[in-house]
Amino acid sequence: MSLKPGQEEFLSPVSYGIAATVVNPLTSWQRVVLDDDQVVGFLSANFEPEAPYEHFRSVLWRINVDADEQRRGIGRFAVEKLTEEACQRGFDHVNVMYEAGETGPEAFFRSVGFEPIGETEFGEVIAQVHV
Repeated sequence: MSLKPGQEEFLSPVSYGIAATVVNPLTSWQRVVLDDDQVVGFLSANFEPEAPYEHFRSVLWRINVDADEQRRGIGRFAVEKLTEEACQRGFDHVNVMYEAGETGPEAFFRSVGFEPIGETEFGEVIAQVHV
């Protein structure tokens, strides 16, 4: 999947998502979004009720939508499926952490219902959507 110019600076390496699955195989939740047989999106999340930090207990780690497929509702669809999964697992919200910036993901996250609730110790925004 490709990214639009400037988006790569807001994206953690793919190896982080792979590592999360290896470290937390029972709590990691990863899905692809297909349009017919073409992968147009990817989502990685984690549901771990006993995580030491509350904002890691129900968390969206990564969402990617192919550059040519953005603005078609694919990201919104993926977040809706994520919040349904969170609800089925007994969570009442999902968190996401991101770096603020003009070309960053904040506008997207706000458009699908996430609201900033704080910051990490590294200055990333913590946002939350209720399910």
